[in-house]
Amino acid sequence: MSGFVRGLRLWFAPQRVREEGETPDYRFSLANERTFLAWIRTALALVGGGFAVDQFLPDLRWGVRVGMAFALLAAGALCALRAVNHWVRCERAMRRGEDLPVSRFPTLLGLAVGLVAGAMVVVVLFGWSG
Repeated sequence: MSGFVRGLRLWFAPQRVREEGETPDYRFSLANERTFLAWIRTALALVGGGFAVDQFLPDLRWGVRVGMAFALLAAGALCALRAVNHWVRCERAMRRGEDLPVSRFPTLLGLAVGLVAGAMVVVVLFGWSG
């Protein structure tokens, strides 16, 4: 079974994480959980922003409004999925005594949010309407 599939299975059976390695100091596990919750809050904010763009900016051109809303909604969905994946990977690494995993996702998420924010600045400055 591939590492990806095994990791995905741990999303739905986190008790299996306990079968690996040794139990880390509980403070590290709690810090990992707080990081997970921060990612989930970020995902919820992105989803809320996507709905806000779609619902509260009806005067924007349809393609602009839907494009920005979709980008925010997709970023929120990816952020929520990545939160679970990162939590499992970090918990496994701590139990195995390995280095914590690194990720490019924060950079990609920051770029996506920055692009949408830049588009919103242009919309506000030039008042594009449908």
